[in-house]
Amino acid sequence: MEKQEQMLAAASMYYLQDLKMEAIAARLHLSRSSVSRMLKEARARGLVEITLRSPPTAAPEVGRRIQDAFGITTHVVPLGASASAAERLEQVALTSARLIGGWFDSGMTMGVAWGTTMAAITRHLAKKPTRGSAVVQLNGSANTRTYGVEFAGEMMVRFGEAFDARLHLFPVPAFFDYAETRQAMWRERSVARVLDLQRTADIALFGVGALTGEVPSHVYSAGYLEQDDIRALTRDGVVGDVCTVFLRADGTYEDLDLNRRATGPTPAELQAVPRRVCAAAGDNKAVPLLAALRSQAVTDLVVDEITAQALVEVMSATEHAAAIR
Repeated sequence: MEKQEQMLAAASMYYLQDLKMEAIAARLHLSRSSVSRMLKEARARGLVEITLRSPPTAAPEVGRRIQDAFGITTHVVPLGASASAAERLEQVALTSARLIGGWFDSGMTMGVAWGTTMAAITRHLAKKPTRGSAVVQLNGSANTRTYGVEFAGEMMVRFGEAFDARLHLFPVPAFFDYAETRQAMWRERSVARVLDLQRTADIALFGVGALTGEVPSHVYSAGYLEQDDIRALTRDGVVGDVCTVFLRADGTYEDLDLNRRATGPTPAELQAVPRRVCAAAGDNKAVPLLAALRSQAVTDLVVDEITAQALVEVMSATEHAAAIR
């Protein structure tokens, strides 16, 4: 049998008859490695064409709806309706990691706000050595129970290692006990240096926290807030946060008392950063995500299809409610 005939026979048995390579090798009196090389060559020569047909998805249309409403760039990750919460988070994290790897380069500064989604992104960061770059923590991570090193610190280290970037941690609590203490700390040179670096960032990367839901965001579940704080946030109509700055459903935040003690940048402060990337996945993220978009904190959104559809439904519901008033 000539080589090309063998190649066609091997490809037919493998792709059409679903035979294993060992069975094909036995029939053609070849080694398994020879069969593997033949299949590879068959693809290279165009004797075999592999076509992937994606199932119907609403992702492009949903993405356009969000982009048109808020003037942002939207990356909707297509997923089946049966995708689990874990699968949705991992796919959003994977897409975010790839995008960040393409955008971040030598001489740039990236600000990162710690959180569950950001931790998931670190699992998918590809190594990309850069020169003269920096990664800076955007919000403090300490509370009365921990300094936050185990969660936020290790997460920040992985961002720095992925890009060979100089790492700048933010050694302050997530929330001060008193607004006056925050004001005093902001005048300290060691803290002011980190704040100045945050303001010069080229990219800000953050998630959106949800006050409610089956899986509360890390800031609400890891001892950063007292029960009195939670009750006050609920009473004030808070639905979530960006960089541990709390937001109402309409995107307002300026007059919230707890924000006077928060250490993350406000949406107004984030607007100094040219590219502001928000990654979100989860059934409880639609309402706080809409609040984040209304606050103008976001220029680039990475979201799974299910969450994006839920976001559009919330947008439609609020538009309808406003129209009938």
